[in-house]
Amino acid sequence: MSNTSTFNILILGASYGSLLAVKCLAAGHNVTMTCRTMTANLINAEGIRVRLPIKGRRDVGVNGLLEVASKDLKGRLTACTPQQVTNLAAFDLVVLAMQEPQYRQDGIRELMQQIALAKLPCMPIMNMPPLPYLARLLNQNSLRKVDIDLNNFRNAYAQADVWDAFDPVCMTLSSPDPQAFRPVDEPVNVLQVALPTNFKVARFESAKHTQILQQLESDIEAVRYTHNGEALELPVKLKVFDSLFVPLAKWSMLLTGNYQCIQADGMRPIKDAVLGDLAQSKVIYEWVAKLCVTMGASSDDLVPFDKYAAAADGLAKPSSAARALAAGATHIERVDMIVQIFAAQLGMQNASVDQTVTVVNSWLAKNRAA
Repeated sequence: MSNTSTFNILILGASYGSLLAVKCLAAGHNVTMTCRTMTANLINAEGIRVRLPIKGRRDVGVNGLLEVASKDLKGRLTACTPQQVTNLAAFDLVVLAMQEPQYRQDGIRELMQQIALAKLPCMPIMNMPPLPYLARLLNQNSLRKVDIDLNNFRNAYAQADVWDAFDPVCMTLSSPDPQAFRPVDEPVNVLQVALPTNFKVARFESAKHTQILQQLESDIEAVRYTHNGEALELPVKLKVFDSLFVPLAKWSMLLTGNYQCIQADGMRPIKDAVLGDLAQSKVIYEWVAKLCVTMGASSDDLVPFDKYAAAADGLAKPSSAARALAAGATHIERVDMIVQIFAAQLGMQNASVDQTVTVVNSWLAKNRAA
């Protein structure tokens, strides 16, 4: 860890990662982001811009969106390709801000191995829990008494051996609850937040590593951004939890909304997937929540269905997984498989989840054949 209270943070991925980057930069910490050469050149020249809705303030910014520019913030931002990251000892924390299949790509895969060997604390912002995090879950008292083999989950990953060198002690997980997207016809250094919820991260095994998260939580909470002479509190915070099951609250949302967008004959918006048959959505949602509780989660770790359904009303696009499959993707994050496998190990089964896995498998088979 740095001798001072200013952290140097390495973020893999410059799209969704821009959101946490801006939060850390505003809190005075330094960020290095890895991305493609052209994106890195643009970020180094112009910085990044993140547009945030300010609650109850439609008068702020354009269309109620406040644009926060990295060049106006206290922290220092640098962008580079994965191959240009040479001094890992300079970093206090690594944030993995890409979807799981991307870590198998050339350049990124090699950097991941170096990060693992350096035993740096890693905070993925992923729907898909990395295998080392599953190892931490399986070591919880509630699951230790159940004979679950970590190898059962390997086929759910695009390339499972990417994770083999990581020490579970150095791995945590943050739920990517805030919804954000790159606006069409805008430069790639612009990100727009659609749903400004919080990043919910579980503690590390180590108190020293957890302390980094707790300081970031405190520093981000304290930020006030000056706009037209007014000090504004920015949405999207980092919240640190003792329970390892808190990031799994997203699983109910994914199986009820994101994966239900994927239909055999095409894709539909999250809003339609959730609200089209509210009763069925509630059954799926609460079954996945029950699975998480069976694994060891507390009901306090989870989000009530009604709160999720209200948020889903504003999600008018298909999920990123659905859009990726429609565009021909040969790999996507398979949280649907992780949920199905965990359920089977614990003697649980749900026909809708099984159907989702079958539909996603058929899309992937079709895309791979093409």
